[in-house]
Amino acid sequence: MSNRAFTVAAAQFPVFSPDSWDEVEALVTRWVADAAAQGAQLLVFPEYGAMSLAHLDAATRSDLHGQIAAMQVHREAWRALHARLAVAHGVTILAGSFPWWLDDGRYVNRAFLCLPKGEIEHQDKCVMTRFEREQWNISSAAPLKVFDTALGKLAVLICYDSEFPLLARAACAAGAEVLLVPSCTDTLAGYYRVKVGAQARALENQCYVVQSPIVGEAAWSPAVDVNIGAAGVYGPPDRGFPDDGVIALGPLNEPRWLYAEIDPAKVAEVREHGAVRPFRHWPESDGWPVERR
Repeated sequence: MSNRAFTVAAAQFPVFSPDSWDEVEALVTRWVADAAAQGAQLLVFPEYGAMSLAHLDAATRSDLHGQIAAMQVHREAWRALHARLAVAHGVTILAGSFPWWLDDGRYVNRAFLCLPKGEIEHQDKCVMTRFEREQWNISSAAPLKVFDTALGKLAVLICYDSEFPLLARAACAAGAEVLLVPSCTDTLAGYYRVKVGAQARALENQCYVVQSPIVGEAAWSPAVDVNIGAAGVYGPPDRGFPDDGVIALGPLNEPRWLYAEIDPAKVAEVREHGAVRPFRHWPESDGWPVERR
């Protein structure tokens, strides 16, 4: 576990309409450079932050299924771009997730964690939304991972995953101190579901939760045509944290970085000496008998 505080940057990253790979590379490079210049050591991009790449193929950009097949030609460049920027700036980057084709013919929703010494890890989304499973044919994938980094122990719950307490509990029971929640929601209600889930997971597990949404509109895209959200950094409403648990909250739908300080040592402190101990007391709620009257 790291005992050093650091700055996290959570992106309110815009969907956009690039006409060349160079435009994509220039935008991502500028965003990373801006965050690094502000002292951020952990940069979090949103769920489906890669979907703007679908605009590069005019023939398939309006085809819900064809677009993700066409995007595969750019996938190694997308991964390599973030890995290169992580090394160049000495930062850890959670890249915007990508609909990644597997050898067995399935697509998964994959987010790459790029570390400052060049290592590349990934997390696939665990639980699919109705749109992903019923219309888009994106598949779930295991396992849920905990990454032991120089900044502390991180886990990634991609959007809808944050709404399931047992996923966060499993990650935190395995050591996670910071949960990263890249998100993509097309309604205000959807944004609030993820936000409420993120705050609840911070309360239950007495940890930090960082949410990063994609924002803006892309009428050409059947997948990310409307995107609503605000970045947020949350903690347990307990000693050493804000009374409402909100460490930082961005303005709705505005492309920008949101910055906040994360101190992993506070997680151990609040879990041990908090006014309440939900993380430690969780097992007491397991198997509680229910009487039907």
